[in-house]
Amino acid sequence: MRVVCLPGDGIGAEVTAASRRVLEALPLEVELEEHVFGGAAIHETGDPLPPETLAACRRSDAVLLGAVGLPEFDGAPVRPEQGLIRIRGELDVYANLRPSQGDGIDLLIVRELVGGLYFGASGRRADGSAFDTCDYTPAQIDRLARRAFELARDRRGLVTSVDKANVLETGRLWRETVTEVAVDYPDVRLEHMLVDTAGLQLVLDASRFDVIATENTFGDILSDVAAGTCGGLGLAASASLGDGNPGIFEPVHGSAPDIAGKGIANPAASLRSTALLLRHAAAELVLAAQLERAVEAALATIPTPDLGGTATTDEFTDAVLAELDGAAL
Repeated sequence: MRVVCLPGDGIGAEVTAASRRVLEALPLEVELEEHVFGGAAIHETGDPLPPETLAACRRSDAVLLGAVGLPEFDGAPVRPEQGLIRIRGELDVYANLRPSQGDGIDLLIVRELVGGLYFGASGRRADGSAFDTCDYTPAQIDRLARRAFELARDRRGLVTSVDKANVLETGRLWRETVTEVAVDYPDVRLEHMLVDTAGLQLVLDASRFDVIATENTFGDILSDVAAGTCGGLGLAASASLGDGNPGIFEPVHGSAPDIAGKGIANPAASLRSTALLLRHAAAELVLAAQLERAVEAALATIPTPDLGGTATTDEFTDAVLAELDGAAL
């Protein structure tokens, strides 16, 4: 299995190194290679997603990404985040999976990742105004909805489709298309919910949700809200999947340049993303579950400073590896 590592910026290098240690320790044939991405790539090549990096990702079975973003590029014409948007579009990883678990909560947000506002026409006008276009086709919505229904079949059988159909035309198209797709999944229950109601319910009773299917911008916001109910962004993992293309597996947290290089970054989100890589890219369901349990055990016994503990990144990773060793892999 060929895995391309894109450490990116800030603590990305440190948490990605933790994931590499774990992948190398598993009973899995894996070939790891590393390439520049984000701000680091701008420094080196002037491009946040150099052609060589993109070509390597296309050849891979999975992409393990760290984090992007550096304060020095805020407001600059070329920014690290542009590389992130581009690689998602280039690999057509249209389904972003964002699980959130804890305190009776077990939900999965399936966010459409290559359409909507982030990929629509945008710009500034001569009068000083600006515009961003939210644009969706039925085909884009259809494939995202089908992915959500398939995932719900293996969970609790409920899809909550989130839109803004009372105001937006794209919201009405979203609701119509998801309703049509639901006919093919009679074993899965569908409910529709406006995005503002969904935000409220995530705060009041997130345990009511199973799978949430929603568009790009709403998914970006709601997934952070959901992460906040389960320990914060520092623990949140993600998988971005397409149809036959290599998936992108990355922690949700940012590059945290204020703590970069101090050896105290929490690698839990990156390790959980690695478990998603094992599950969705390698079909190693047992190894994925063992890694998830090992991360949970380490969080309970040797937390990093962001969780009130004193463990370094390496010490936390050591604890995870010890748990995996004890599981007799």
